[in-house]
Amino acid sequence: MGVKITVFPSGYLETNAYLLTDSDRAEAILIDAPHFVQAAILPALEDAGCSLVALLLTHGHYDHIGDAAKIRASGVPLYGHVSDKELFEAPERMLPYAYPPDIQLDAFEIDHWVGEGDKLSLLGQACEVRHVPGHCPGNVLFYFEALKSAFVGDALFAGSIGRTDLPGGNFEELERAIRERIYTLPEETQVLPGHGPTTTVGAERSTNPHVSGE
Repeated sequence: MGVKITVFPSGYLETNAYLLTDSDRAEAILIDAPHFVQAAILPALEDAGCSLVALLLTHGHYDHIGDAAKIRASGVPLYGHVSDKELFEAPERMLPYAYPPDIQLDAFEIDHWVGEGDKLSLLGQACEVRHVPGHCPGNVLFYFEALKSAFVGDALFAGSIGRTDLPGGNFEELERAIRERIYTLPEETQVLPGHGPTTTVGAERSTNPHVSGE
């Protein structure tokens, strides 16, 4: 049956969380944890007969980590990049930029720090980590070659890119990272972003108006 990918737009900004389930292994992983997603994924986990074994965080912005503390408290290990350590452990620093302004942000610790070139094994699948800073210092993508899928956080969107005007943002850094770490993936690779629809590496490399593939 293999791995099934289901998107759960959740939280106040409709942030995409991705649930990967493998019923044969009775395991699942979640990529990003916006507010309210923990409750949203429970029926899917039950239907698939899967237990959540990992939460991968693409970066530390508040709309991607709202339920991370709850999920970790349930015994699920968390993965993230050390450049966003402060955002994970002191998320209240994001309150001046958050919506709504009285949003609940709970601190948590990362169990496994990941970085550029790391190779993970999840759901029996090889997963490569690539560091894609510029939107956020610790933004990473998780690339599953066998699934032809890259979960890129807020680095790249369909026809757009992540904003660079927040603390730690830098357009030149993001532009370079997109060209070197995303556009170098096979062109048929699905790009699954933190917001909005799925696209492909080939489509963005040839048509993205913000960062060309040349």
